[in-house]
Amino acid sequence: QVQLVESGGGSVQAGGSLSLSCAVSGGIRGVNCVGWFRQAPGKEREKVALLTTPSDSTYYADSVKGRFTISRDAANNAVNLQMDGLKPEDTAMYYCAARPDAFCSSSSQTRQFSYWGQGTQVTVSS
Repeated sequence: QVQLVESGGGSVQAGGSLSLSCAVSGGIRGVNCVGWFRQAPGKEREKVALLTTPSDSTYYADSVKGRFTISRDAANNAVNLQMDGLKPEDTAMYYCAARPDAFCSSSSQTRQFSYWGQGTQVTVSS
């Protein structure tokens, strides 16, 4: 019943910016936690940024802290990820996911997210 659709991926030069959007069907009111994850070839899927929707509390992975910003776009029923100062190591498939059963926390694991989008590719060249 929850559907997530990512958009905004593309190819940019190092140091550039991209804005990703995760549209949540039916609005985000009933979803407690929405997160952005990424997975590069040969690597495990890692959480990038999390947003607890009722309070707008956020979490960021150390690797993106200070460069990425997750936010709620209530008017468009979406959660955005603004990515600045992109690095080649940011290259990955980026996924949006939702966890309706609990608020986000630093210990949230990928397996605890029930709903996933199809992903959007982000490629950063040097």
